Amino acid sequence: MRIPGKRLGIGIMAAALALSMAGCSNTDKPAGDDGTKDAAPAGGATEINLLVPSYSDGTKALWEDIIKGFEAENSDIKVKLEVQSWDNINDVVRTKISGDQAPDILNIDSFTSYAADELLYEAADVVSPDTLSNFQDSFNKNASVDGVQMALPFIASARAFFYNTDLFEKAGVAEAPKTWADFKAAAEKIKALGEAGVSAYGMPLGSEEAQAETAIWFWGAGGDYTDGKKITIDTPANLEGATFMKELIDAGLTQADPGASQRTPLGETFFQGKVGMLIGLPQYIKFIADQNPDLKYAIAPIPTKDGSDMTLGVADHIMAFKNDETKQEAITKFLDYFFSDAVYVKHVQTEGFIPTTKSGGEALKDDPTIKDFIPLLPDAKFYPFTNTRWQDTQGAIQQNIGRIASEDPAGILKEIQAVADEE
Repeated sequence: MRIPGKRLGIGIMAAALALSMAGCSNTDKPAGDDGTKDAAPAGGATEINLLVPSYSDGTKALWEDIIKGFEAENSDIKVKLEVQSWDNINDVVRTKISGDQAPDILNIDSFTSYAADELLYEAADVVSPDTLSNFQDSFNKNASVDGVQMALPFIASARAFFYNTDLFEKAGVAEAPKTWADFKAAAEKIKALGEAGVSAYGMPLGSEEAQAETAIWFWGAGGDYTDGKKITIDTPANLEGATFMKELIDAGLTQADPGASQRTPLGETFFQGKVGMLIGLPQYIKFIADQNPDLKYAIAPIPTKDGSDMTLGVADHIMAFKNDETKQEAITKFLDYFFSDAVYVKHVQTEGFIPTTKSGGEALKDDPTIKDFIPLLPDAKFYPFTNTRWQDTQGAIQQNIGRIASEDPAGILKEIQAVADEE
C-alpha cells in the first residue's frame, strides 16, 4: 500500500522498524466445525492451543495448511487452532486468562501486560538459537522488556495514504495532499461532487483499530503516544489532532458515524469506489486486485499538518504462555517450524506483510506488494508496546475516541490519560 520511491536495503528497513503493531478483521470460530471444544488427541499426543487474529479471508486456511504440514512431521503433537477477529481477540484473550484457559501460543499485537504478569515464556525458551538470531535485531529489541525478549516478532507493516484517482479527477484535485489544509480542501471538493453513497474520507474509529487512525492524526500534529517514559495522550499536540478529526466529522467529510466504523469493512468500501481517501495497509493492493481490479487509485505519503513525512509502523508478535511445562518442547517445535523459511516466507507473502526475519526479508525484497512501502519506514513511528500501560491505554482509545463526533475532544483525552496513569 505505499508509495513510490527508492527502495531501501533490507538492513535499513529493519533499523527503521523500531517498534510494534497491526491488523484486519473477519470473525471465525475455533477450528472445530461447530466451534466447540475438540476431543482430546488420541494416543497420548501433546495438544497445543493456538489463538490468532484474522488478517484476511485466507488467514484460517493458511494456518490450517501450516498445522497440517507440522502434524505430518510431528505425529505426537496436535495443534488446536482458534481464529478471532481483531475487534474481538483482546476480549477473548482476557476472558481466557481470567478463566485459567490462556492459549499456549498467541499471535496478537502487544505482549507487555502478559509479560508483566509473568504469564509468558522468555523467547529464548521456546525457539532454537538459530531461529531467534534470524530475526532482525531491531525487532528482537522491541519484543523485549528490560532487556529480556518476551515475544517473537511476527510481521511488520506500515501505513500509507490511498486515494481514488477517478474521484480526484472529477473533483479537480491535481495531486495527493501533503498538508492538512490540502487534505481538507480535497475532501471538500469530493463531497461537493454529490455522488450518492460516496464519502470523501474513511475514518475508522471503531474498536477494531481505532488506535491506528487516532495515531495518524495525533502524530500528524506533532504529537505522540509516549514521551519516552510514560504514556502521553492528553497533550496540546494530540488535542490539536483530535480537534481536526472532529472538524472533519462535523463538516460531513467522513462516512457517517466513524465511531461505529471498523477498518476492514471501510477498506472494502474504498475498494468498491465509494470512499475518496483513507489510510491503508500493504494488503490492500492484493485486496483491490482481487475484489475490484478496475479501481483507479494511487498511493502517497500520509498528509500531516505541516507536510512533514510520517507514517505508522506496525509489528505484531507471537508469544507462548507458561500454562503447562510439559508442552514447552512441543511449543518450541511448532514455532521453529513456523519460522522456517519454507513456511514463514509463504505465510507473510500471502498475507501481504513485511517479514521480520533476515532471510525472509531477503527473499521478499522485490515483492510488489511491499516494495513501495519500504521507503516510508525511515519516518515510521510505533506504538509504545514496551510500556506496560499501553495495552490498557489502547483499549481506552478503542472504546472512547469515537465519541469525539458528539463530545469535546479535550474531555475524552483526559479520560484516556487517566487510564494510562493508573498504577
